[in-house]
Amino acid sequence: MSTETPEGDIQLFQKQERIYPKRVAGVYRNLKWLAMIICLAIYYFVPFLRWDRGPSAPDQAVLIDLERGRAYWFWIEIWPQEVYILTGILILAAIALFFVTSLFGRVWCGYLCFQTVWTDLFIWVERIVQGDRNKRKKLREGPWTKEKFTKLAITHAIWLVIAWCTAGSFVLYFNDAPTLVRSFFNFDVSPVVLGFVCSLTFMTYLMAGFAREQVCTYMCPYARFQSAMFDQDTLIIGYDEKRGEPRGKHKKGADWTGLGDCIDCTACVQVCPMGIDIREGLQMECIACGLCIDACDDVMDKVGLPRGLIRYDTERRLEEKNHDLPISKYRLLRPRSFYYMAIIAIVGGIMLYSLLNRSELEMNILHDRNPLFVRLSNGDIRNGYDLKILNKTHNDHIYALQVKGLDGAIIEMVGAGDLDEMVLGVGADSVGQFKIFVHAPVEPQKPIPIEFVLQETQTGVSDRYESMFISERPH
Repeated sequence: MSTETPEGDIQLFQKQERIYPKRVAGVYRNLKWLAMIICLAIYYFVPFLRWDRGPSAPDQAVLIDLERGRAYWFWIEIWPQEVYILTGILILAAIALFFVTSLFGRVWCGYLCFQTVWTDLFIWVERIVQGDRNKRKKLREGPWTKEKFTKLAITHAIWLVIAWCTAGSFVLYFNDAPTLVRSFFNFDVSPVVLGFVCSLTFMTYLMAGFAREQVCTYMCPYARFQSAMFDQDTLIIGYDEKRGEPRGKHKKGADWTGLGDCIDCTACVQVCPMGIDIREGLQMECIACGLCIDACDDVMDKVGLPRGLIRYDTERRLEEKNHDLPISKYRLLRPRSFYYMAIIAIVGGIMLYSLLNRSELEMNILHDRNPLFVRLSNGDIRNGYDLKILNKTHNDHIYALQVKGLDGAIIEMVGAGDLDEMVLGVGADSVGQFKIFVHAPVEPQKPIPIEFVLQETQTGVSDRYESMFISERPH
């Protein structure tokens, strides 16, 4: 959109106007307060929850241990080799988001999105220090005074404290929380951790304090493809045009003849954190927070008219009312709803089956590539292998390793000698790495399929791995 300056210069882009959301009270505002409190409580306090996993494992309930390559979530422990579990979680989260969006529109954006929660918190601080909408706008646009400097300094100082706590809490998910907190108070934090905290503090301060609605409009891809999940029966925030038009000013006690219920007070626009006018129809920027409903209902109460001029409704029902057609019933469960539920059930079932049948033991073997084989002085052929044993329990274990499918096979390891069955010890919740050799009296022939069998000596838990034994090819 181009604009012309007083000097006559043409600007190709209009400057982004700052939005000053007005304070509002009501059902949806209370829901947003409740959602914000719950989300912030979960985010800030979950790292301090403890979960006993035994002496060899961390006792933090939720932890992503990058050093050890583990992710802990209460009773679930995910190893790097189990990345399919993380994939399943992401798929479930995405499908659940699509499912909820198809039913209730962008309620995630309006109540639970990280950007929404922290922006709400920052605006609340701004309102407490500087006042409501008109006072904030007057202060911002007015000349620099001692009052303006003081209020802005206090606002930004509190923002930075919140941003610092937010960044610090994020880092706690990757470290033992109590230990890292003590390190902060003792000024004994590693440069890496400090660097992450400082960068995340800046990003939180920038996104929630300045970018705000621009993140939702220009940066978040969800706003761009949300319409693909909408249909005529999706709950959206809509303006009852049939009832509200023609809009116009109305004096108390005057006749309503020729006027709709909308008195054009713009209260719905003033409270909108995205700065849109919902009366112009559903827009990409709308995050379905419902604050415009609270504002409009409050105005309707004051002028003595029924609530619901702006309300949660479906496109089908709004159009039917505008055209004086019979109003349909709400259809929350539709064919696409069952598609989403079926996908969630299938993916959830697969993940549940994987977790319930998750093995405590895993073996990986890699054949040496150079050399592929060695002929020993006694005529035997020897192959080398790199063996990894994943002990996913929180106890030390001893395992017996055998080779099947190769007659006369002998397993050897440096310092252990030649054995038909090799015994290997692996510590709790760790990966044992071994260099083993297998030799046998083999005539020149094609590669021989073999199978390594690993079994825990006490519990009998076992794992198998198929590999090849390579010798000279026949001429």
